Amino acid sequence: MSEPHNNFSSLDYSQYEEDVEELEQETDKKFSFVVSIEEDGERIDKVLSSRYPDFSRSRLKTVIEEGDVLVDGESVSKPKQKLLLGQQVDVTVKSRPEDCPFTPTPMDLDIVYEDDSILVINKPAGLVVHPATGHWNDTLVNGLLAYNESFSKLPRAGVVHRLDRETSGLMVVAKTEQAQLSLVKQLQERTVKREYWALTRGRAPVDKIIDASIERDPRNPIKFIVGKSARAKNALTREKLVQFTEVNGKPYSWVACRLQTGRTHQIRVHMESIGFPLIGDPLYRNRLPVPKDDGTKVSQFNRQALHASRLGLVHPLTGEVMEWFAEPPQDFTDVMDELGFGPWDRPTEVFGDPVVVLDSEADEFAPNEEAVGRISSWDDFDFGDEEDSTDYSVWKIEKRKD
Repeated sequence: MSEPHNNFSSLDYSQYEEDVEELEQETDKKFSFVVSIEEDGERIDKVLSSRYPDFSRSRLKTVIEEGDVLVDGESVSKPKQKLLLGQQVDVTVKSRPEDCPFTPTPMDLDIVYEDDSILVINKPAGLVVHPATGHWNDTLVNGLLAYNESFSKLPRAGVVHRLDRETSGLMVVAKTEQAQLSLVKQLQERTVKREYWALTRGRAPVDKIIDASIERDPRNPIKFIVGKSARAKNALTREKLVQFTEVNGKPYSWVACRLQTGRTHQIRVHMESIGFPLIGDPLYRNRLPVPKDDGTKVSQFNRQALHASRLGLVHPLTGEVMEWFAEPPQDFTDVMDELGFGPWDRPTEVFGDPVVVLDSEADEFAPNEEAVGRISSWDDFDFGDEEDSTDYSVWKIEKRKD
């Protein structure tokens, strides 16, 4: 079994993947030991975590709470129970689907940029990023494993951030451990530029900072809400109005949002919390009724109108500041056209900073024309929503041999 990649330990990577040759069959794993003098009086969860570092703490806590740990033949269920010298401990870690190696699945990837360190992808709506229940073989991770076997050697197949299944747009993927370390640090230090376009109901504020912590809705496990409990995580979104219109007396807004944090469903939760839910969002509607299908593109749009239009970062190897822009997919631009919003084939200027990456196939640009990263045509490419409850620390990325 390979050693953990310790240089990632400070970046909330609690465990790292093993080579597939060293994985056991998909069966329950059983362990036994006798409490040593060094472990006398220690909590059982702490002892298990120390003895079995290949399992995350959250996984071992679940094993305890589900009664799969026996102490002198008696089942225990409290992680804080203390052990005594000489006690016999038997542990059964039951197999789960997500513990299995993921299968490489060939798929078309809309690649915006690629070099030896990073891959920038324009993700379509409908594509799940991480394997989870119901999506084990048709996710971006599966596609990455098929695209380049080097991704099988990296934690999380090089993925460092997520988009909801029905959110389209730009994502960066690391191709080396050095690049992954750099990108995770940049995300944690909030220096990665992430700009999203959202189409909302109502007249959104011209410029607003939404600083509101987010937690899982205790009444609905697939939703998140603005909250102040101990479980809530700080979240900050900067929103700016790009355009506003009224159609048949109904107000709609096109806004640009930039993230300072990356919480699950952050923009959707924050925009709903200030009274401007996204068009088409089936989950966050601010108690508004589902629009009746009146034949318009707006009423027929059945996913959240959210697109990651812009991505900026410092290249992990060269230190160069790089940015990319990707226009929204066809169904999104159809709604924009119907509402009279545009242009949608270039970055917005509401935040006052240009995209700075030159097209690799262009020598120069006309005066006052901003350079943008080259993007693939959406027509040539034919992330319920992902939840952060999945224990990604036990992922096993398949390492293939030709």
